[in-house]
Amino acid sequence: MQSLLVIKPSSLGDIVHALQVVQTLARERPGCRITWVVRERFAGLVQAAPFVHEVVIFRRRDGWKAFLRLLRELRSRRFDAVWDMQGLLRSGLMTAAARAPAKWGRADAREGAGFFYNRRVNRPAGEGPHHALDILQQFLPADGVAPRLDFPLGLKAGPAFAWHGFFAGDPAKNFVIFTDSRGAEKEWLRFNELTALIFNGIPGCRVAWCAGKPGKPEVAVPAEGFLNLTGCALDQMIALVRQPAVFIGNDSGPMHLSAASGNRVLAIFGPTSPRRFGPYPLSAPKHKAVVAPDGRLDRLDAAAVFAALQELRSRPL
Repeated sequence: MQSLLVIKPSSLGDIVHALQVVQTLARERPGCRITWVVRERFAGLVQAAPFVHEVVIFRRRDGWKAFLRLLRELRSRRFDAVWDMQGLLRSGLMTAAARAPAKWGRADAREGAGFFYNRRVNRPAGEGPHHALDILQQFLPADGVAPRLDFPLGLKAGPAFAWHGFFAGDPAKNFVIFTDSRGAEKEWLRFNELTALIFNGIPGCRVAWCAGKPGKPEVAVPAEGFLNLTGCALDQMIALVRQPAVFIGNDSGPMHLSAASGNRVLAIFGPTSPRRFGPYPLSAPKHKAVVAPDGRLDRLDAAAVFAALQELRSRPL
């Protein structure tokens, strides 16, 4: 295969997973030219991948006219293969528009996307639930590559921000806490208590908060040891979670990016399953998931999360 079109427009965590899979392909097939369709919001992340040669922007917010322009652009191009790693109607239409003899799609495609494929990837072996990354790795045998992942995800250095010096020192004493998630039902609400426990229990630590929406701590924090980047732009968020540190957060895209970057990750789960959406692989010494009792985040106290954090930090790497 000399040219591949990857269709994975969103979201952040899904793109991180797809990048990890395509990185493996690129290392096995260094002569393959890879083109990627992605939403404008996440284009910077895909452009940071040295193995992606071209990024085609999907401007979803510009409506159907912009979508039709994208389809015409894809129709004007030829590829050896298309991988629809999204598996939804819009990505299926993109797959239909692109000219390629092999159009691969997910076995669990929805919204009728499967009608636009002429090849389907196999499901992972064994009974589920399967992790999202195990599912996407099944695209690799489409070009004769055995499913596997290489860590870390190798991305180009991003823009330099004024706060980069904050992360000097021991990464085991630097903490990035992501307080958001895509759904309110997945958001744990006791990060204030956890932050206080970290400052009281780990001398010389530094803590950075990050979130899509602005916020501020409701507990006392040392000015020199706390960084508040809640409400920051996505490019800053991406740069922050890639910093050498211990990541703590809900089931979210930034959690997956930090895990792919090689950091220690403590992921907090409620109604969703870490077997499907946890830091991959969950068995790695750097990764740990805390699951709320009965899947109810309101029943998970800060002391239990702090204990899990200390256990994760004590593991030999």
